[in-house]
Amino acid sequence: MPVIAVEDIAYVRFEAPDLELMERFLIDFGLVRAARTADTLYMRGKGSAPYVHITHQGPTARGIGLGLRAQSSADLQRLADHLGTGVEDSPEPAGGQVVRCTDPAGFRVEVLCGQTLAEPLAVRPSHQLNAADVRRRPQGAVRTAGGPSQVMRLGHAVLFVPDFEPVFDFYHQVLGLRISDSLHMQDPEKTTFAFLHCGLGARYTDHHTLALGTPPGGIESARFDHVAYEVLDLEDLQAGHAHLKAGGWRHSWGVGRHVLGSQLFDYWRDPFGHKVEHWTDGDLVNDQHQPSHGPLQLEGLSQWAPPLTPEFFE
Repeated sequence: MPVIAVEDIAYVRFEAPDLELMERFLIDFGLVRAARTADTLYMRGKGSAPYVHITHQGPTARGIGLGLRAQSSADLQRLADHLGTGVEDSPEPAGGQVVRCTDPAGFRVEVLCGQTLAEPLAVRPSHQLNAADVRRRPQGAVRTAGGPSQVMRLGHAVLFVPDFEPVFDFYHQVLGLRISDSLHMQDPEKTTFAFLHCGLGARYTDHHTLALGTPPGGIESARFDHVAYEVLDLEDLQAGHAHLKAGGWRHSWGVGRHVLGSQLFDYWRDPFGHKVEHWTDGDLVNDQHQPSHGPLQLEGLSQWAPPLTPEFFE
C-alpha cells in the first residue's frame, strides 16, 4: 500500500527570466492572471483551481517542480510523518497546508490540502456534435468565437528522468500513482516510460496525471518534457490554435489524437522553449483498468497527426 494517494495535480512551477513575456504568452494560451508579486506570476484556468502555473523570476528557463493535491489533512500528516518533515502553512495565494520534498530526480514536489478554491470563470457550453450515427444537436448552429482557448484545468505533466525506477517508486509507493500504460525499449522486462493515474480506487480519473520516463538515448539531467491543459472541446482547441498562430507563437506538433490516453492534442512552445499542450477528450480510468505494456515507438504517439519533426524532441 502507498503512504497516501494524491487525487490530482494542482500546479507546475517554473523559472523564467522575463515574467512579462511569460504572462503575454500564457494569456494567449488561455490562462488568466491569478496573482502577481515582484518576482512570481500565478496563472489560473477557468475552473476552481486558484492557480495552475507558477513562474518565478530567475536567470534560467527551467521547470522546478509541481504541486499535487492530497485527499485530506490526515493524509498530509501521514505523508509528513513518513518523510520526516513537517506540515506547513502555505505562504502562497489560496493558503492551505503543504508538505514539501524533493523527488529522486531532483524536482521540487509540494503536496497540498485546504487551499481556498477560486470562483470558476464563465465559459460557453460545450458544442454537441451531430455525428452520422447519433444526432445530438437537433436544433441550432455551431458558432465558435475567436480568441484564446478556454483552458479549464491543468491535466498532467510529463517528466524526463535519467533513471526511471527510483522516480517511479517514489510516485507509486509514496504518493499512490498507478500505471495506466507502460513502455519499454529493447528489453520488455525493463520499463522505461509509464503513464500514471491517481490511485483512487473505483473513482475515475484522467488516464495520466503524471507521465515519466527515460527517452531513447538517455538523458543527463531531469527536465520537464511538457505540461498539458484541458480545454473545453475540439472547437475550442482549434480556435486556440488559430489564435496562437496569429500571435506568432511557436507551434510544436498537432492537431492530432494520441494513442495512450486518446487525447486530441496540440503542442506549443512558450517563449523560453517549454513545451505546453492543449488537449480535450481524454480517456478516464480507475483501479480496475488493465495496463498495457509495449515497445516505445514513434508511430505509437498518435493515431493521426501531422508528421513529427526533430524539433518536438528538443
